[in-house]
Amino acid sequence: MTHTSLKVSSLREIEYMNGIRRIALQLLVAATLAQSVSAQVPAKDPSARLREVLPADVATRVLARIADARAHQLPAEALENRALKFAAKGVDPRNIERSINEQALRMANARAALITGRGSNPAADEIDAGAEVMRKGVDGASVSLLAKSAPRDRSLAVPLFVIGSLVDRGLPADQALQRVMARLQARASDADLEAMPGNAASNGNGGQGRPDGMSGREWGQSHRPANSGKPATAGPPAGVPGNGGSKSNPGQGHKPPKP
Repeated sequence: MTHTSLKVSSLREIEYMNGIRRIALQLLVAATLAQSVSAQVPAKDPSARLREVLPADVATRVLARIADARAHQLPAEALENRALKFAAKGVDPRNIERSINEQALRMANARAALITGRGSNPAADEIDAGAEVMRKGVDGASVSLLAKSAPRDRSLAVPLFVIGSLVDRGLPADQALQRVMARLQARASDADLEAMPGNAASNGNGGQGRPDGMSGREWGQSHRPANSGKPATAGPPAGVPGNGGSKSNPGQGHKPPKP
């Protein structure tokens, strides 16, 4: 191969490599510009989304309530998400407004109870979890007791969530509180606490009031009704009104809970 041929071949290789570099540089610039544009486009403001999904008058009042909650150091974002969630499920706007007002009040009570028990400002997730267990019937005194008895370096969000889960499974609030407090004193991890509701259900002791260590057979025999083996008296339990002879509505027993 002549000297001229080698020179031409080398020039072609150089041009080819330069072309690859130019393409790579263009791709890099395009990717950088795309990331920059994406970063400059903010996520849609929840308040704007609420104005889209709620009637104007309801949205104004709901947003004012959320702003007031934020001003009082309550987790306003949780209230925004709550309103958006119910709107997505098609809940009546008036019920959404009522739910936000009630939840904001529970948050204020939960925050006060946590401060009473621990003496310091709680985190947003602790306030939110406290409001949820109060919605399920746990009183402020119990929330304060948990905050006072738990290790001071321990977040109360998961313990409160677990208490609410145990109550959902039928365990009385005071028993749920005592069980979680005992596990906290034993320095159980959050994962251990989160397993408690499932363990209670698998042990068949969810909400039945059976003491730990007593078998289901022993519990059943000690609480056998006096008329065991005899036909039960017809009619609804005491304190539950009958239907006055009206026809039953099979679908009414499975209505979703009100927000």
